[in-house]
Amino acid sequence: MAPNESPVTIATDPATWKKPGFDRSFGFLVHDVSRLIKRRFDRRARHSGLPITRRQAAVMLYISRREGVSQAEVAAWLDIEPIALVRMLDKLHEEGLVERRAHPTDRRIRTLWLTPMARPVIERIVAINLAIREEAFARLPAQARDIVIDILGGIKDNLVLQEETAEPPAALPKEREDPSQLVEKLASASN
Repeated sequence: MAPNESPVTIATDPATWKKPGFDRSFGFLVHDVSRLIKRRFDRRARHSGLPITRRQAAVMLYISRREGVSQAEVAAWLDIEPIALVRMLDKLHEEGLVERRAHPTDRRIRTLWLTPMARPVIERIVAINLAIREEAFARLPAQARDIVIDILGGIKDNLVLQEETAEPPAALPKEREDPSQLVEKLASASN
């Protein structure tokens, strides 16, 4: 283990997972990590003079990955009311960062596009996100970083699957590694 790395303790015994409070601490940890990342982004954006909020940055990143996306899809992805998104888009439009266009075949739909002025802002958002990721993963072994991302991806996949169907899945998708193998890798990475 490198001198600046602290050991990572993983509860590998499934009996531990069934103890009172263990399952609740997972949700609290995920929430706290998310909250702290959001706070770090807001602070860094303010200090760097970035003229947008974290939510607006999320909208811009989503649009940058899927230019021409509909407003309704962005609102669904952010899990916000369409009217709240409209207010954000109004602000981004005023800043000259986002453009709304009519859909080519459905006049009820507005599509979203970034302006040329948005490109440097996107680069700054990505730089801030990368810096926060480095802060979040400081003192963790590189292998542990990948495993944490894989585990969280697997958890997300499981929850998305549950959201998509009311029936329990017959078998989980095998795209990711078995979680017990990931836990063993994480535990060995910390040694």
